[in-house]
Parts: sequence; C-alpha cells; structure tokens
Amino acid sequence: MKSEYSECTQDTAGRLADGGRADRATEAFVAHRNLLFTVAYEMLGSAADAEDVLQETWLRWAGVDLGAVRDQRAYLVRITTRQALSRLRTLGRRRESYVGPWLPAPLLTTPDVAEDVELADSVSMAMLLVLETLVPTERAVFVLREVFDLGYDEIAEAVDKSPAAVRQIAHRARSHVAARRPRGVVSQTETRDALDAFRRAVETGDLQSLLDTLAPDVVLLGDGGGVKQAVPRPIVGADKVARLMIGGLRKVAGATSLRSAQVNGHPALLVRLDGELDTVVAVRIDDGLITGLYAVRNPEKLSHMWQETSLRR
Repeated sequence: MKSEYSECTQDTAGRLADGGRADRATEAFVAHRNLLFTVAYEMLGSAADAEDVLQETWLRWAGVDLGAVRDQRAYLVRITTRQALSRLRTLGRRRESYVGPWLPAPLLTTPDVAEDVELADSVSMAMLLVLETLVPTERAVFVLREVFDLGYDEIAEAVDKSPAAVRQIAHRARSHVAARRPRGVVSQTETRDALDAFRRAVETGDLQSLLDTLAPDVVLLGDGGGVKQAVPRPIVGADKVARLMIGGLRKVAGATSLRSAQVNGHPALLVRLDGELDTVVAVRIDDGLITGLYAVRNPEKLSHMWQETSLRR
C-alpha cells in the first residue's frame, strides 16, 4: 500500500530540477524520518496528524538550499517542530468540541522501543496525557529538551524564543510534568504481570481478582470519538471500574478475545470482536496496581495498529 507521504515525497522529488539535489534531500529526510515522526507524535498524540506534519516538513525541506544547512538533523527537527506547533494550536480548538474524553491514538510499536526505557516512558499513554496538560510551546520545549536532549539554543530557534525564555519554559514544564507523571519507572515485567492478572480476571468474571489488580482510586477513560460507544466521562474507583468491565464484556454480542501487544512501548491489551480490532486498552501502573485504564475505540485512532511503528530519539 502506497502511503500519502510516499506519494507526496515521490511527486515532489520528481518536480525538482536538480536530480542530484533531490536525491540528497530525500536521503537526508529518510535517514531522520523516524526521529521526525517521534517528535511530531509526542507533540500531537496523533499518528495521523504526525504523518501530516511530516508531509508538510518534506515540502519545506525540498525547497531548502542544502549547501547552507550546517546540521541537517537540527534543521529538519526545527521544521517539524514549527509545523507541529501550528497544528497543535489548531487541534486544541477542535478538541474542545470532541465527543467524550480525548485519548492519544495508540501505536503498535517495534520491540526496540521498549528497550529504550526513556523513550518508552515518553510515549506511554499516561505520559502523553500528562503532556496534553501543557500549553503548546511548553510541550514543544519539554519534548525537545527532556526526550531528545536538544540544546537550549537549538530549541530557541525551533520555537522562536530566546534561549533565556526557553530555559524558563523548560523549568516550568518540568515542574508541571513531575507533579502529574507516574511516580516511578515501571518495568515491562511488572506491567505485563499486572495486565495478565487484569485480563484473566475480566475473562473469568472474577470480581475480587479484578479488584486486587486495581488501585482504590483507579480512573477509566474511554475514547469512542462519538463513533463507538464509550464511557462519556471518567469512571473513578475500583468497584465501579471492575463492575463496568465485567458487566460490559458480558453484554457484548459476538466472540470476544483479549491478547497482549506492545503499544506505545508498553504491554497493552487488544480487544477483538469477531476477529476485528475493537478496542486498545493501555494502563498506568503505580506501586504494582493499575491506577489508569485508557480504552481507545475510535476507529480513526486505531488506523496505525495494523503494523508496527518504529520510533527514534
């Protein structure tokens, strides 16, 4: 299947008069593509929007005088950041009218993402939700500094601020995130164990076993986007969440299966109904218990779950 990005890249490259220059531009862009996608995705929380940003980045990169570019990676990151910032401000207005809770679009990620603990933490559903509480410039500065370790001067060029202002923004964003992020790094094994226990309890309808996996103040968020039925507001409390999960599965007409997969660098559950992907359930773990359940049902947000995505720092 030929993606819109591929068609855009090929069409634009074909229009360039200097074939050698087109080759060099394409080679540089492809070399950094996974990095640029990761930057855009962390800023937007949407794979589809990140792909759109990459198309816009390519269109601008294709017209750049490569001889005047000292650091191609930094230049491409700068273009991507500016395009993502512009789109993020537009998306913020759209999300005000979104039906029900908004959740990031999940990604089926390659195994190496989980091996990079810091990267996996930065793209987890829980962290992306924390980043949603930042204003656009704070989010860009935090992502570029804390995830990609860019210098303040580089970030300043990307967000059109002075280095001194970027330092202040970075400090403010770090404090904001620290107060809301998961309390500690959770191992893949710990997450997988908690998720397996959760899955077994839901499949067997064992209410007490399910309660044993949940924190007393667990929060369930569901995103149907107005297309699929989902909880219209957050459900808080272990008993309410457990009864809803077990009762909801019993009401489903058709063959339902739950299996584990690597989503956003962490173990998650894929819920299939009659063989078709229906829901992706990601979790947040604190002190060995599930404190957050994020159920994405909006079909548009599941469009990148058919193949693995490679992310890079």
